[in-house]
Amino acid sequence: MSLEYAILVSLRERAGSGYELARRFDKSIGYFWAASHQQIYRSLKRMVELGWIDCDQVAQQKRPDKKVYRVSSDGAEELQRWISEPAATRNDLTVKLRGASFGDAAQVRAEFARQRDLHLQRLSLYREIERRDFPDPAKLSGQALHQHLVLRGGIRSEQALLEWCEETIRALDDDLGGTP
Repeated sequence: MSLEYAILVSLRERAGSGYELARRFDKSIGYFWAASHQQIYRSLKRMVELGWIDCDQVAQQKRPDKKVYRVSSDGAEELQRWISEPAATRNDLTVKLRGASFGDAAQVRAEFARQRDLHLQRLSLYREIERRDFPDPAKLSGQALHQHLVLRGGIRSEQALLEWCEETIRALDDDLGGTP
């Protein structure tokens, strides 16, 4: 997935400045699709050139004018087209594991330990977000339901990845002669 589609989704939810968009990425979409502020600003410029988003200048006192971005009709059509496409997934970690015998298997094991810790932290964070933002999931509908379902997918993915990392670490420990 390219960053542009994540930006289109965010801007369809709510128009905003580049700064506001970057903050939204830091707090929500960024958990699933990471992007630096520079990448976001470059993508916004490219998306304006493509006609996918419009930009309004908003005058501010004692500050530079603010650019507020919103999805254009062409952008809405492009997002709808992209949403209809089959989804593709990639995972560098699986390729590293597949090639472990051609490199340093102990290093691959160390990476799995690092990933396990990251998935454990992310799982804890997602569960806290769910408790805080979706206390009664049975009453959700529309956009709130869709956001909760994304979060549930994140929780389930983190659980599965955590279990896979633990399984892989045990198997690599056995293969490496019990050397962590």
